[in-house]
Amino acid sequence: VDSVTGEESVQRMMAEKVLTVDTMNSCVKKVEYAVRGPIVLRAVQIEKELKEGVQKPFSEVIKANIGDAHAMGQQPITFFRQVLAMCSYPELLDDDRFPEDAKGRARRILQGCGGQSIGAYSASQGIECVRQDVARYVERRDGGVPSDPDNIYLTTGASDGIVTMLKLLVAGEGRSRTGVMISIPQYPLYSAALAELGAVQVNYFLNEERCWSLDVSELRRALADARRHCNPRALCIINPGNPTGQVQSRQCIEDVIRFAAKERLFLMADEVYQDNVYAEGCEFHSFKKVLFEMGPEFSSTVELASFHSTSKCYMGECGFRGGYMEVVNMDPEVKAQLTKLVSVRLCPPVPGQALMDLVVNPPQPGEPSYSTFIRERKATLSSLAERARLTEQILNTVPGIACNPVQGAMYSFPRVTLPARAIREAEERGQAPDMFYCMKLLEETGICLVPGSGFGQRDGTFHFRMTILPPTDKLKILLSKVKDFHQRFIQQYS
Repeated sequence: VDSVTGEESVQRMMAEKVLTVDTMNSCVKKVEYAVRGPIVLRAVQIEKELKEGVQKPFSEVIKANIGDAHAMGQQPITFFRQVLAMCSYPELLDDDRFPEDAKGRARRILQGCGGQSIGAYSASQGIECVRQDVARYVERRDGGVPSDPDNIYLTTGASDGIVTMLKLLVAGEGRSRTGVMISIPQYPLYSAALAELGAVQVNYFLNEERCWSLDVSELRRALADARRHCNPRALCIINPGNPTGQVQSRQCIEDVIRFAAKERLFLMADEVYQDNVYAEGCEFHSFKKVLFEMGPEFSSTVELASFHSTSKCYMGECGFRGGYMEVVNMDPEVKAQLTKLVSVRLCPPVPGQALMDLVVNPPQPGEPSYSTFIRERKATLSSLAERARLTEQILNTVPGIACNPVQGAMYSFPRVTLPARAIREAEERGQAPDMFYCMKLLEETGICLVPGSGFGQRDGTFHFRMTILPPTDKLKILLSKVKDFHQRFIQQYS
C-alpha cells in the first residue's frame, strides 16, 4: 500500500507545474497595461469573428486605442525609409534612384557598425556617431545648451529608457521604499513598471478644469502624503501629455524644476511628443533647456533624465523601437552602474538606432531630399493638428461628453457622464463603469477605445482615451458613431 501511495504522490508531484500563478513573481501579477488590456483582446476576437463571417452591426474594427500611426494609415517619411533600405541592403548604394544625401547618411551609419552591417551588435550605449548626432540635435533644439554624447544612451523606444532609470532609482524596504510621483491620468507604462519593480506609486492629479494643467500645490500635497509611508525620490512628467494632450507652459516647467530642487527629487521628463504641438499659443519647452536657463544654482544640481523616441511626432515609426535618453547631473559612479545595466541587454536594435539618427539629423536646406522631407513632415503635422481640432469640436457637441482642447500629443481624453443605472450595472458585473461603456461601444460599433480607469482618474469621474490618428474621413465616421452610441446609451440607462 505504501509503495502505491508513494508512486501516486510522485506522479502527483510530476503533474504539478513548477511555475504556477501561486508560485510566480507576485509583482508581475500586479502589472496592468490598459492600452493592450481586455478590451483590445476582445477587439482582436471580434476581428476574427468578422473574418469567419459572423454578422455584426459593423464591417470592421477601428482601433483607436493605441498611438500606432502607421497602423492607422500614416505614410512613412520617404527619406527615412530610403536610408534604412540602403542600410539593410547596401547594394542599393549603387542604385541611381536613391538621392545622394540619403546615400551619404547610409554610408555614415554603416561605417559606425561592426563589419559595416546593421546586423552586428553595437556598443551597449549605442553607435557612437548616432550619439554624437543626438547630442548636436539637443544643442540645436535647446538654443546652444551643451550636450555631451557620453550622456546619451540609445534605447529600445523611450519605454526601455524609462524602465531602466526606474530600476536604478528603486531601493529600500518598508517606509524607506522608493516612491515615484506620476501624473493621474498617466500612461500605464509607469504604473506597470512600478508594480513590476515593487516600487510605491505616488499619484498627483492634473487639473481637468484648467485643461489638465499641473499645479505645484498638488505636487506638494501628494509628496507630503507619500512621505508618511515611503521615500519619494523621483518625479515623472509627460510633456506633451499622454493621455491628456496638454502642453506645459515654460513657467510651469520652471515651477516643477524649483519644486524638484527644493525637495531633492530626480526628474524624469518624457518628451516623446515634442513635435506634436497644435494649439495656438502653445510651444514645446524641453526640461533641459529651461533647467539651464534658470542658471547654475539649478543647472549644476538638479538630476534629470529626458526621453525621446522614433515612435511618435511626425515619424510614427513604432515598430523600429528607436529612442534615446539623456542624463544630466548624474553621479559618475551611478552612471557607471547605468552603463553596466544597459550592457546586460547587449544593445538596442540597430535599425532603430539608425532611424533615430535620421530623426535627429534629417535632410538639410540645399540637400536633394530637403524639399520632399519638409513637405511630408509639414503635411503629417498639419493633418494631426486638424484632426485634434475636429475631435475636440465634434465630441463637445455631444450632451454628456466634455473634451478639453487637444493641445498636443495624439489623444483626446474626454470626460463622460454616465447614468446611475449604468454605473450600478457595471458594478454588478465587476467592471469599472467606463470599461462597461467602452466594451458596449466596441460590441455595438466596432470602435476600440481605452477606458479612463486604465490611466487613473479622480473618483467619481469617467473618461476614455481616443487617438486622433485615423485618417480624417475615417475619424469623422468614428466620431459620428461615438456620438450616436452615447445618445443611445444614455437613453437606455436613464
